[in-house]
Amino acid sequence: MPSLRELQDAFAAALQEPSDERVLPWVVADRIAPAERLAVYRNNLRHNYREALRAVYPVVERLVGERFFDRMADLYARRHPSTSGDIHGFGGRLAAFIAGFEPAAGVPYLPDMARLEWAIHAVFHAAEPPALPVARLAALADTRPEALRFVPSPACRLIASRWPIARLWALNQPDAAWDDAFDIDAGGERLLVRRNGFEVELETLEPAEFDLLARLSGGEALAPALEAVRAVAPEFDLAAFLGRHLLATTLADFRVE
Repeated sequence: MPSLRELQDAFAAALQEPSDERVLPWVVADRIAPAERLAVYRNNLRHNYREALRAVYPVVERLVGERFFDRMADLYARRHPSTSGDIHGFGGRLAAFIAGFEPAAGVPYLPDMARLEWAIHAVFHAAEPPALPVARLAALADTRPEALRFVPSPACRLIASRWPIARLWALNQPDAAWDDAFDIDAGGERLLVRRNGFEVELETLEPAEFDLLARLSGGEALAPALEAVRAVAPEFDLAAFLGRHLLATTLADFRVE
């Protein structure tokens, strides 16, 4: 007789692929044939995966249609089944999956829309960082820039796209009226996605501000990050930048090395 772990592995495999031979002898036939019982579980799993992705990616679904989305969701779930008891973590790889999904090649902005919708989802469910004490903020003035590294808020994400995805996302909200003047080729956007209370906001950033925020969020020290930004934007106002993003907790903390 197989071990419990072996039975669990066989059952999980049978839910993903219609190959029931290993597990069928161990499925109880109680008014429903074992194969039919497994099919019920398999259909429920497929439905739950679809609905989990649909809840996170409503604009992606709207852009491609329900049938296309369901087929894509089924293929994604087979390649990246959930590995956590928290369904909120399922779907984080969809943007990368779409980028390599040949049937979606005709919608080249779809991966970036998936990245944006996942960022909105992640930000909404992220922990709220505490505000920095005023005394700590005051200490920044006496700290050498090359020794400063910042910690980004878990409730913020940065998204850069060659497409106007924030505008496209807004136009595809349930109560939005379509703008006939919208042009998908109008140019890209650099976005800060952050939570404000119980709302997620999308803010368009200028290139220099986005670049510095991305560098600091990636762990780069302030001095070299600022040097790189000022090589392109010499008049960049560091004091205004730090004041805004520290008070708004986009940069949630800092450390001195």
